[in-house]
Amino acid sequence: MKFGIFYEHQLPRPWSETSEQQLINDALDQIELADRLGIQYLWEVEHHFLEEYSHSSAPEVFLAAASQRTRRMRIGHGVVQTAPGYNHPARIAERIAMLDLVSNGRVEFGTGESSSEAELGGFGVDRDTKRDAWLEGLEVAIRCMTETPFGGVEGRFVSMPPRNVVPKPVQKPHPPLWVACSRRDTILLAAEKGIGALSFAFVEPEDAKQWVDDYEGVLHDRCVPVGRSVNPQVACVTPMMCADREEDALARGLEGANFFGYSLAHFYVFGEHVPATTDVWAEFVERRGKMGYSPEAALAARHETLGAKAAAGDQTGLRGAIGTPGQLREFLRRYEAAGVDQLIFVMQAGRNRHEHIMESIERFGTQVLPEFLDRDEAATKAKATRLAPAVERAMTRRDQLAGRDPVMPADYVMRAIPKQMVEAMDDAPAHQWLESLADRQAAGVHDPEFQRLVDG
Repeated sequence: MKFGIFYEHQLPRPWSETSEQQLINDALDQIELADRLGIQYLWEVEHHFLEEYSHSSAPEVFLAAASQRTRRMRIGHGVVQTAPGYNHPARIAERIAMLDLVSNGRVEFGTGESSSEAELGGFGVDRDTKRDAWLEGLEVAIRCMTETPFGGVEGRFVSMPPRNVVPKPVQKPHPPLWVACSRRDTILLAAEKGIGALSFAFVEPEDAKQWVDDYEGVLHDRCVPVGRSVNPQVACVTPMMCADREEDALARGLEGANFFGYSLAHFYVFGEHVPATTDVWAEFVERRGKMGYSPEAALAARHETLGAKAAAGDQTGLRGAIGTPGQLREFLRRYEAAGVDQLIFVMQAGRNRHEHIMESIERFGTQVLPEFLDRDEAATKAKATRLAPAVERAMTRRDQLAGRDPVMPADYVMRAIPKQMVEAMDDAPAHQWLESLADRQAAGVHDPEFQRLVDG
């Protein structure tokens, strides 16, 4: 089993003018340390307008910076919102390819659709058709990355003529594909499409085993890959904070983990939000007080074992992998036994402190990670061998559908706008002038009229 770290860039109120800058710089320091210690993955979300919960609206910029602070770590979009209302598929392909180039082929292409009113309403994405829009955007983005040239599309959500989308990614045919999952039906969809399942629901290891079994069952029976390769992996997330004493780990990480869940639900389930006004942190503190919850009480009522759930009457809330190195090893072995390929840690949450996150990464990397690294290579090879026949059958199904995407017409030509205007006029002198302009530009002769035409 491999490990990753996950960022929403949470920033509870109140803020100062430098709060966001400090948040990002701290995260880059954390990532550099994690890479040095051998943590294999970084995941960064794309969210818009979700104040306090997520200040990560341009993940491609942050991930590019992270790629220059790391050497081995995989750089994961977790996720790109691929509905064309959020991002045009050609722009997605361009950004993924450029990130793959600057990271020397370390990109993971996670995708998602989002379900918050803040984002759907903000970008005019229809809630009833968002999954179809996600899929079409993903399909077109993959084509843009892999076709030379892209043959064009006339779809339900995006239309685009033939173009050669450059640059192309380092990884061929494209970086590994993933989709964000929070329910069983999305896990099954991921398996049907031959893409990795990024489970962003906090689930117990034993529940994760059922999801892994369901995923592999669908992969064997009816997978038709959406991409040009299959990425048969399941990843899960869990809160994490590691300290030598259990009470220190809980004091440092439990409140942040609970705010992570509360702020998510605020935007996705029960919240009423006034932009630039609502104080999500204050509401969180007020509501937990009404329920008789306090961080101190949670510490007193802690369980002996770790569990990432908030069951009724469980005052420890979203605990996950919050504990001592020994407790973490025991807890993580259960995910490993369940067949989970990667466990992703949420540490930057709520008001969790940078120095505690750094200490936790250091402690995990030196006292917990080595055991799992020793077993991972052999386990990864064994899984690849076991699933190879299923992957081969899936690619055969896909090949049977090949040739349905448009190809560029043999006589297609993309003409510059002044060239189109001259041809529409059928004006011989104007055509001769354009040809003369081309000759002069090739010879380096300055023509003031040229810049006027370029500026439109």
